[in-house]
Amino acid sequence: MCGIVGYIGPRVAQEFLLEGLSRLEYRGYDSAGVATIGPGCDFEVFREVGRIKRLAQLVHEHPSRSGIGIGHTRWATHGAPTVQNAHPHRSANGELILAHNGVIENYDEIKNRLLKLGYQFASETDTEVIANLIEECLKQRKRCFPHDSERAVGLEAIKDAIGQLRGTYGLVVMFREWPDAIFAARLGSPLVVGVGEGEHFVASDASPLVGYTDRIVYLADHQVAMITADSLEVSHRDHGLVDHDIHELQLDANSVDLNGFEHYMLKEIFEQPSALRNTLRGRLNDDDATAVLGGLNMTPSQLRSIKRIVFTACGTSWHSSLVGEYMLEEIAQIPVEVEYASELRYRNSPMWDNTLVFAITQSGETADTLAALREMKRKGHRTLAICNVIGSSIAQEAEGGIYLHAGPEIGVASTKAYTSQCLALAMLALHFGRLRHLSYADGRAMIEQIRAVPDAVQQALSSNDTVKRIAAKFKDCQNFLYLGRHYNFPTALEGALKLKEISYIHAEGYPAAEMKHGPIALVDRNTPSVFVMPKGFIYDKVMSNLEEIKARGGPVIAIAAEGDRRIEKMTEDVIFIPHVSEFLQPIVSIIPLQLLAYHIAVMRGCDVDKPRNLAKSVTVE
Repeated sequence: MCGIVGYIGPRVAQEFLLEGLSRLEYRGYDSAGVATIGPGCDFEVFREVGRIKRLAQLVHEHPSRSGIGIGHTRWATHGAPTVQNAHPHRSANGELILAHNGVIENYDEIKNRLLKLGYQFASETDTEVIANLIEECLKQRKRCFPHDSERAVGLEAIKDAIGQLRGTYGLVVMFREWPDAIFAARLGSPLVVGVGEGEHFVASDASPLVGYTDRIVYLADHQVAMITADSLEVSHRDHGLVDHDIHELQLDANSVDLNGFEHYMLKEIFEQPSALRNTLRGRLNDDDATAVLGGLNMTPSQLRSIKRIVFTACGTSWHSSLVGEYMLEEIAQIPVEVEYASELRYRNSPMWDNTLVFAITQSGETADTLAALREMKRKGHRTLAICNVIGSSIAQEAEGGIYLHAGPEIGVASTKAYTSQCLALAMLALHFGRLRHLSYADGRAMIEQIRAVPDAVQQALSSNDTVKRIAAKFKDCQNFLYLGRHYNFPTALEGALKLKEISYIHAEGYPAAEMKHGPIALVDRNTPSVFVMPKGFIYDKVMSNLEEIKARGGPVIAIAAEGDRRIEKMTEDVIFIPHVSEFLQPIVSIIPLQLLAYHIAVMRGCDVDKPRNLAKSVTVE
């Protein structure tokens, strides 16, 4: 949630700030603002409620040539989405201005203390409390060192202030006294610094930096940066200067552009074959009939000693974790537990020795998943991650893991990250299976089946026209049921979630056999049931469940394997997908469900890429 950008250098700062905020729209927001330092070291601040284009119109009416500025998209937490609560926020006496991602848990306590010192507040936010706290710390610093006017005084004031905060923050700060520097600090909320020639950039993630620089620095928790056009100095809040590594930014302009597609979600659905190939690249070893997952940072003997695996995740990643549970228990014969991260962090569940904990996340910043990971680390368990974003908080905190390499996902509703997670979990199952009981021949067979997945997904995408026709038929329905069994029960859950997220239609996913235990009461001629039923050992059972729905007058949409003539006799609304092995069916069978949700949402006039009330990266509890 929320997005931060900053710039210092020879360019017009406002131009970068607006473009950068537009690239961060996917994170979710309800207001936005930018601030620059103008002539006379005065802050030029523009804030608006609603979309970036409204802010851009306001900025274009008051252009600035300033080469230093910060910007922010806000998701309301403390206080309603109003101009007064929008970021950036000035301190009471105008000494500094800042933008903030995260939540400060003890803001009320600090605010009361500042009120007693005479500070006034113009907003309801916890962020304005930080601004006034830094101003107070700056005042105290200057009282102790009256002749010190170096920028380092501002840096130390920030360190003094953040040492008093409880919660999470990503901060960018500008001081009126030092108009040639931006300061940044992070704890639990991501910040990256882009390194250019005679210029620097700051952002919540790397997407705003594409096309401006290919060198970035990932700030770690408790680090503070002092940034000028020509220099970057990183220090630890408590331990002084630290060396910072400069990484190559492995994104290009095509990754963040629409490339002719109407929406990012549709683009990302159609990018899945290439995303899956990137997830596979270099990770299948024919000679040893296994998957190469060096990022786990564990020896074969350590992996063999694992007696239980816990997957912890939220939302779509929780659904991919269910797929992983089925895969690992069947293929590797390892007991697996799937836990909602929001529940695991507060439960005192018994955890056996030799338990391996995987945090599964697209963004690597999900607050609940990060907290669950930390709780498991505190209890002494080995923690790994499956993540798409290099340098993210979870990627930094985990002891190892698997990067998806699926490319940036800008549409709020996850598509290619989900299928890449499922594919990564398939390789994990192969890796564990070969360490245990899986034969060489079975491992080679799995490799061939896994290699075929990207082409199968490409073929499944050819169902787009059929899906669009079915979407037009059912777009006005207000309730959907999604049904599947075995590997495709998680597919049913994920398909229902996609429809809910972007079309605002009520949808529920169930194991197909559970229908007769209650949900079948919902069936009527206006409630379509989407059956996910490619061929498999349980196909006949699912067909019986389908017949129960038909007998009660419920319309049926079927996702079925090519050549299935039996299903064509049951319903005219069939979407055919290529046949793959059962453990890989979730990756292929979800494709038409993603398309179905997309087309229904478009036909209903919904904002597909930025659905209401949702954010891509949920960085608050």
